[in-house]
Amino acid sequence: MPLAHDPIAIALAEDIGPGDFTSRYFVGEEQRSARIFAKERAVAAGVGTGAEVFRRVDPQLKVRVVREDGAALAEGDSVLEISGPVRSILTAERVALNFIQRLSGTATLTRRFVEAVAGTSARILDTRKTTPGLRALEKAAVVAGGGVSHRFGLYDMVMVKDNHLAADRPADHLPAAIRAFRDGHPSVRVELEADALEQVRRFLTFDGVDVILLDNMTCAQMAEAVALGAGRVQFEASGGVTLATVAAIAATGVDFISVGALTHSAPAIDFSLELLP
Repeated sequence: MPLAHDPIAIALAEDIGPGDFTSRYFVGEEQRSARIFAKERAVAAGVGTGAEVFRRVDPQLKVRVVREDGAALAEGDSVLEISGPVRSILTAERVALNFIQRLSGTATLTRRFVEAVAGTSARILDTRKTTPGLRALEKAAVVAGGGVSHRFGLYDMVMVKDNHLAADRPADHLPAAIRAFRDGHPSVRVELEADALEQVRRFLTFDGVDVILLDNMTCAQMAEAVALGAGRVQFEASGGVTLATVAAIAATGVDFISVGALTHSAPAIDFSLELLP
């Protein structure tokens, strides 16, 4: 989905403001080359965004992408090479690094979850727990890490969660609401959240349900839910998923495992820019 705003422009404006005084007064006008490289093992993401930062700061800069998003990086591997006015390189440095290090952190953590469920049918999903204004970039980083982008917002999938169910509506309104929604939006998927097997059994009697979200259930409960609905709906596991627990969750047979930590708690990867001789 296209961005509704320009995060690069926002980031440059907050960092440069009226001008990069340090580079303007303390750096000469010479031409240099530089590279951005990983200082630890990682999965690359945000590389194109970082390249665009340099181009925005100075169209004279020549920027070459060395490693594409999704590439596995060893310590010391370059992701970008830049050449041109050294002042411009240094002005763009921090903003480019900020995008690359944070988005690569998301891609790297995603790859660890994906590898942990290898050999099962489960796919790792992201959530809407993203940095405000950076959702498109963060979800792209999840995909770079091998995950699957879940619904982008409130408009491209229905997800009826506990607070929706707790709203003051008749207890039997759900089947009618699903039918009404399907009449107007036949191609949009519908997902219902269940935190007990009794809810799963009830939801399986409804027409028009694509996915049932199993929220904070035990692995035994999830396996039973999957057996109840096999071939009729898909199942998503959610709630407190960690690298220590994700393999056991995947073994229950769920189709998807959503992990909020991919976008709200991924540690940034250490990248650096160095000027070359």
